[in-house]
Amino acid sequence: ELTGLTLYESDNLFESMQSHQDAVFFSGALRSTAQDFTRIANDIRLLSSGPTTGLDEIRLPAVQPGSSIMPGKVNPVLAEMLNQAMFHIMGNDHAITMCAQAGQLELNVMMPIMGYNLFQMMDVMIGAVRAFTQKLVVGMTANREQAERWLARNPILVTALNPIIGYLKGAEVAKKALAEGKTIREVVVELGYMTPEEADAALDARRMTDGGILK
Repeated sequence: ELTGLTLYESDNLFESMQSHQDAVFFSGALRSTAQDFTRIANDIRLLSSGPTTGLDEIRLPAVQPGSSIMPGKVNPVLAEMLNQAMFHIMGNDHAITMCAQAGQLELNVMMPIMGYNLFQMMDVMIGAVRAFTQKLVVGMTANREQAERWLARNPILVTALNPIIGYLKGAEVAKKALAEGKTIREVVVELGYMTPEEADAALDARRMTDGGILK
């Protein structure tokens, strides 16, 4: 009545007294979700690093005055908060795992802390993800100019030219671009291996990300 949920009695009460695997499975699902959120937070922290010595590919909304040591800097505090919340959840999961294996014979008396941790894990995840979404994700913007600048100067683009100009010429283009701080497009046109129009068509990054085999 309090939860509005349909609850069932265990089919085997002896097993339920001895083993708390259902709680372990649920905790494991929360831990796995926390690991994914940790990776997402790490990606955002890396992509927003800068603006002068980092990637600076995305810009985050300012949710506090700035860095304590660098005026005007926007710290990824919501991503850092999400990391810490997810680490907390992973720690709770470890405690639940230890409790589940701490039973003796037909009885496991560790359910109080297991139940406490499970409810805390749900509360922490819901609150952290909600704050992360509302205060960071919805206000996050892409720094398109910076992303295009990184892409244009990335020598990996020459891989798309190998089927057209050959591996040796591609290597020459990549080395010259790196040595002179130029883009792959600039060098391949400068060397006369492709026309500007041919280079633009071959180096269409959006087309490359569609998947499949380019024809």
